[in-house]
Amino acid sequence: MVLLSFFYILELIQLSMNNQFKQHRGYNQMFKENELTLGLLFPLESYQGDTPQMDIAEQMNLAKKAESFKFASLFVRDVPLHDRWFGDVGQMHDPFVFLGYLAAHTEKISLGTSSILLTLRHPLHVAKAAASVDKLSGERLVLGIATGDRPIEFPAFKIDPLEKAERFQESVMVMRKVWGEQFPRIDSPRVHMAEGDLLPKPTFNNIPLLITGHSSQSVEWIAEHGDGWIYYPRSVNQQLNRIQTWRSSTNEFKPFVQSLYVDLTEDPDQEPTPIHLGFRIGRNRLIEYIHHLKLTGVNHIIIVLKNSRRPAFEVIQELGEEVVPFFPSLTM
Repeated sequence: MVLLSFFYILELIQLSMNNQFKQHRGYNQMFKENELTLGLLFPLESYQGDTPQMDIAEQMNLAKKAESFKFASLFVRDVPLHDRWFGDVGQMHDPFVFLGYLAAHTEKISLGTSSILLTLRHPLHVAKAAASVDKLSGERLVLGIATGDRPIEFPAFKIDPLEKAERFQESVMVMRKVWGEQFPRIDSPRVHMAEGDLLPKPTFNNIPLLITGHSSQSVEWIAEHGDGWIYYPRSVNQQLNRIQTWRSSTNEFKPFVQSLYVDLTEDPDQEPTPIHLGFRIGRNRLIEYIHHLKLTGVNHIIIVLKNSRRPAFEVIQELGEEVVPFFPSLTM
């Protein structure tokens, strides 16, 4: 009887871990096993060069339009410095400040990051900022995290890039502890916490962490410590192989997310032409392609409009009216 009780308790603990985000609004609007949803990446505009216009009023209008069309998410990037050689500065504003503003202008849509650079930020600051956004938005934050890959960033912050794998692991450990424990004791290379506590705590004492790329980690480490995986666009067969590896590394459902640059043509039947990390494509062919990705196991696609030849409001409206109904938010 004692042995049976022990295994019953272990089963309950595992069930609790598997369902830790069952009530988290952001996670549940985006993710469900064998389902696929669509999101958008800021800036919600097409632009040449590396710097968008970022008319904030227009960006918020488009964010509200995306929410009304039942896109599942809006993602922001973390680009601390303008690297003239990289080609894209993202939405420019600090991601947590921008997310706070975005949370105040939306009501339901999930808010994501792709991705917060844990190697360049102190883990206690990230933990507090993320918990604040999650609480203020009504548990809508899904936190994508990464190590960073722009060469100018590491010397600017006086960080040895050879240490980024260890700094990344440390940050994940610190954030989990300060979110989930009262007055935790932590002694790590960047944190010596013998007293004090971090507030606010996330409502569920945790926030979904999506690890981007490999972030200098093995797939096994990502599967154990992350709540999902963000990867880059690949061919359907390549992505299928990667997802099969991912699924075999996890003992529960953890979502697979990818980005996709889309230049949506006016001709709905336009066959796909490759562009940087995506396609110039008509909506009917895009729907077919997304269905293929769904069958491979992709759970969420972050659509990037930077290279679009049409105005963003036209593309968002067409996607919202003609494409999103096939892949809508799961709970909105």
